[in-house]
Amino acid sequence: MEVTVKREELLRGLFLVQGVVERRSPQPILANVLLEPGDASIALSATDMEIGLRAQLAAQVTRKGAVTVNARKLFEIAREVGAAEILLRSTTPGWVDVVAERSRFKVVGLEPKDFPELPFGAERAGVPIRLAAGTLREMIDKTLFAVSQDETRYNLSGVFVEAPEPNVLRMVATDGHRLALIDRSLPEVSLPRGVIMPRKGLVEVRKLLDETGEEELTFTVAEKDVQVHTPSVAFFMRLVEGEFPDYKQVIPSAARIRAQVQRDEFMAALRRTSLLASERSHGVKLRLERGSMELSTSNPDLGEASEDLEIGYTGEPMTVGFNGRYLLDVLNAHATGDTVEIGLTDEVGPGLLRGSQDPTYTYVIMPMRL
Repeated sequence: MEVTVKREELLRGLFLVQGVVERRSPQPILANVLLEPGDASIALSATDMEIGLRAQLAAQVTRKGAVTVNARKLFEIAREVGAAEILLRSTTPGWVDVVAERSRFKVVGLEPKDFPELPFGAERAGVPIRLAAGTLREMIDKTLFAVSQDETRYNLSGVFVEAPEPNVLRMVATDGHRLALIDRSLPEVSLPRGVIMPRKGLVEVRKLLDETGEEELTFTVAEKDVQVHTPSVAFFMRLVEGEFPDYKQVIPSAARIRAQVQRDEFMAALRRTSLLASERSHGVKLRLERGSMELSTSNPDLGEASEDLEIGYTGEPMTVGFNGRYLLDVLNAHATGDTVEIGLTDEVGPGLLRGSQDPTYTYVIMPMRL
């Protein structure tokens, strides 16, 4: 193999690969990227067996032949050298030369025949969903933070995707303490069943959206995996097995008390009062009454903090506690200048948050005893 590729192109492809390769696997080949030259391009492939990616880069190909090299080290080399172009060459089995002007590297490679076969290229049954990249980016940003980090709760380790009605795509995520739900109208979207897309896969899709700059892309939902295709990148992720909980049961049907607060002011006040909150619970107490909301935290080891905000409010006075970090997560997902409505039934029931700019985005948060 002998290929010359522009450094910036190689860096872009290797950057996408970094989140896919498996660095701690007992299979060393999964830490490598597969390099496959074509007629005037080179394909970079990586996988951890649960997600996988193949990126096509323009290249000057002198001699073909597949090789694999450590993905992290090749990325670090490409990042550090100052040359405009990088030569990748393999003349001795098990070694790959990387040449960039006066810099020369000889990197150990593994047998390409040991690299897992990725499920790209063949015609596969599945449901295609075509949507704007900006729409998908927003839906991921507004749900992914609510995915459970608890590895024992496998069915909560991803985002649930379904089409609850014709021409509507929905994403839902929950960790048992909070829930984020977003709907978007899409023409001709239809899913026979809901599927759970893994957190790691959606993190890489989100990265892909920023790097490719595509205006539209296609999801293909198959029985066991989902594929995403752009003109230069193909990506797959295996679906999470298991049943997603009946999330509709935890969404309050009606709120007895409603408070309207400016998102930016609420977010800034939360950040300040959270400075003295417990590092374990992140608890923040909200004292609500007509015209005002007091935020307060108390920590025996650090002290106390409080701040008053002007709000719109209907109902009798109420005091309720929430995890401040959970509130900041959802406020960060709302647009600057938005007005957020907090709906409450009582001190122990779930709270409901919605923004005036996007009423189809719903956030449910369970209260805390403080």
